[in-house]
Amino acid sequence: MPVYPGAQWVLSVPFQLRFLFARNPQVMGRVLGIVYRAIETYLIHQARLTRAEAHTGAVTLIQCFGSALNANIHYHMLFLDGVYVLGTDALTFRRVKAPSRAELDALIERISQRVGRYLERAGLLVRDIENSYLSLESSETTAMDDLRGHSVTYRIAVGPHQGRKAFTLQTLPARIDERLDSGLAKAAGFSLHCGVAAAAHQREKLERLCRYISRPAVAIERLSLTRQGNIRYRLKTPYRNGTTHVIFEPLDFIARLAALVPTPRVNLTRFHGVFAPNHNLRAQVTPARRGPHRRPGSPRTAVERHAAMTWAQRLKRVFQIDIDTCSRCGGAVRIIASIEDPAVIKHILAHLDQQSGQPPSAFTPPVRAPPPSRGLTH
Repeated sequence: MPVYPGAQWVLSVPFQLRFLFARNPQVMGRVLGIVYRAIETYLIHQARLTRAEAHTGAVTLIQCFGSALNANIHYHMLFLDGVYVLGTDALTFRRVKAPSRAELDALIERISQRVGRYLERAGLLVRDIENSYLSLESSETTAMDDLRGHSVTYRIAVGPHQGRKAFTLQTLPARIDERLDSGLAKAAGFSLHCGVAAAAHQREKLERLCRYISRPAVAIERLSLTRQGNIRYRLKTPYRNGTTHVIFEPLDFIARLAALVPTPRVNLTRFHGVFAPNHNLRAQVTPARRGPHRRPGSPRTAVERHAAMTWAQRLKRVFQIDIDTCSRCGGAVRIIASIEDPAVIKHILAHLDQQSGQPPSAFTPPVRAPPPSRGLTH
């Protein structure tokens, strides 16, 4: 991000929407757009400006997991803690103050209402006099939906204890925390938190924040095996009731991991506002100066001059397969071509199978067990 202050906004949604987002990523993206526009409008109004006079930006990382390895789709949005003002000569940045509790309450109420109206227009939300509920009868239920549903509600998905609450281990006394977090607001199952910010000079704090919101779902160092052969996962932060660990049977642990896998071809990192790829101010506000309106003839930055790694370099870096060196003589190997089309690859392999007279399984490497994990201890 540019050398300007930033703030983290975290939005959590009700259990029903978590399940809906996992099944329908398009709805997840539409709701994210609603949330961004609501916060964007709030920041611009805080600066006493209009949308035509000011712009802001954010980077959203969509996390699909909770602290107990449960399916919990929520948004971590790293916003500029202010707006860019369009002037006659150049852009100027105007910082805004942190939101108060009353402002957060009004903002989360506005977000919940707008999301509800969108779901109702899309035919996904049905309301009657007493309550409202999601309408999911139009689509078929799959096996993954069953795993996601149990994971969202913290329940066991498979095995003899199917449907029960996940086993937990309480090693600390319950604590009563009556202090109200001024940076947290809740409404209709939604929660909005804005309590972490980094000033312009706090680049290390901003880096730690970026690493935190982009962390993987599973922390290997907090996994261990019990004497009974179950998987024990230590929570990073104990619950208020003193829960410090979650216990999984091996099969249910695999089901939990399967439920955390995001839908294929869904981008979990989204760029908004001035950080969007096609925004006309992106080249002026990003350090790489890349954007659709870079001045013609201007020198290319180091990021623009950087060339992506070749397939040979990636194979060597990830799998330690060096195809640039001959395995027989140790001399250098020159790559003539790189074939990436799956249809062409399949045709070539089938032709080699016909010439050798051996079944395709002869060219398949033998099955091997996974390497022992260093993070699992008795």
